[in-house]
Amino acid sequence: MSLASFVRIVARGKGRARAMTMAEAQEAMTLILDGEAAPEAIGALLMVMRLRGETPAEIAGFTAALRDHVDGKLPSADLDWPSYAAGRSRGAPLFLLAARLVGQAGYRVAMHGENAHQSPGASVRKALDIAGPSVTYHALETLSPAAHALLNLRDSLGLRSCINTVLRMWNPAQAPATVQGVFHPSYRGLQAQAAELLGQRDLSIIKGGGGEFERHPSKAITVFGLRDGAHIQEIAAPILQDTRRLHDAGRGIDLRALWYGTEHDPFAIATVTGTAAVALWTLKAAPTLVDAHHMAKVLWDARHQHESMSA
Repeated sequence: MSLASFVRIVARGKGRARAMTMAEAQEAMTLILDGEAAPEAIGALLMVMRLRGETPAEIAGFTAALRDHVDGKLPSADLDWPSYAAGRSRGAPLFLLAARLVGQAGYRVAMHGENAHQSPGASVRKALDIAGPSVTYHALETLSPAAHALLNLRDSLGLRSCINTVLRMWNPAQAPATVQGVFHPSYRGLQAQAAELLGQRDLSIIKGGGGEFERHPSKAITVFGLRDGAHIQEIAAPILQDTRRLHDAGRGIDLRALWYGTEHDPFAIATVTGTAAVALWTLKAAPTLVDAHHMAKVLWDARHQHESMSA
């Protein structure tokens, strides 16, 4: 079967087109990843899906195909943390310090991403050493050159496609818990439904700064996702009174100076602890978001003591 048959399913015209089933989407993406699809058909399929909106079954099917396609197995991890904000021009990636706090609590964090073309102050890859030994990062171009090529079709098509969503759903380390950030709020429910189809049980999705899993500490945020396989919508209350935007607050921040205490910025620190709190709550390290935030603040205050004990 060629990819053209799947293009016909989604693009036949009014009254005849329909969304793909999960099985059809998985077969279509398998053809693409195996290099058996014409580039014109790939572009047609992705752009039709973008125009009418992807369904949870299609995202789940594409994700299942990607999981099956990638050879090799990453080291086991407790938490999957995707990072796919390429071209990020906002402030420093404060979420790396949040991930370090999660690692300080005894959890293994697996990050994966495509973080090229970022400004020096916002670069994830250049700042990875600050994330600590419990956080690993795997670059998309190494994990899956085929998926990397699909993501980069945005340069030819001029628009993002559902591949951005699929990569966030991927979880290549097969961690039992996942955190995800989205730029558009409507994707929170879509990704939670797709995760349910894939058998995910513990997942938190927030509208994050630049599409990263990084919460704004001065705003109430709604956490979508799954707990023990059941859908949740949990409100995380503001933890700070500040009118700054995330990209303004993070701009000019030196992550190393912030971590080691030679720079002090309450908004940046609250961003770190607030983000870590949602991750810890996802891992069930604390029963409520309030408890998780208290835990994150304790971890932040004890961060240097923890390093001394580990040395």
